[in-house]
Amino acid sequence: MTKLHASKTWLALLVVPAFALLCQTLAYAAVPQACTLQTTLLLHALSIGALLGCLAPTLLAGGEWRRLGSGVQAGGTLDSDAAAPAVRQRFLAALATGMGALFTLLVAAQWFAAWVLSPCLQ
Repeated sequence: MTKLHASKTWLALLVVPAFALLCQTLAYAAVPQACTLQTTLLLHALSIGALLGCLAPTLLAGGEWRRLGSGVQAGGTLDSDAAAPAVRQRFLAALATGMGALFTLLVAAQWFAAWVLSPCLQ
């Protein structure tokens, strides 16, 4: 696996959860400002940016998972030692895709809360 393909997997595996946490922290810090201005535009802008920032690496990891899927099937049986690195790489790509999807869903749920709840709610 080249470094470019590996970075697609690790980007979704490590950066997406950190990015979702950063979004939550920034949104929490922006609530007093949103309450003062009586608008939720800043909260929505943060959520849209975070959703796109989480979705892009997740889609890259999903593409990597699909790309590696065809190579594992052509690489022989799962019992052979030659297929072990390909299976491991495909597993990491699948894990990164699932992790990215989970945290993208988390960001979407946080955005839903920004739609429903008032920032001035005590």
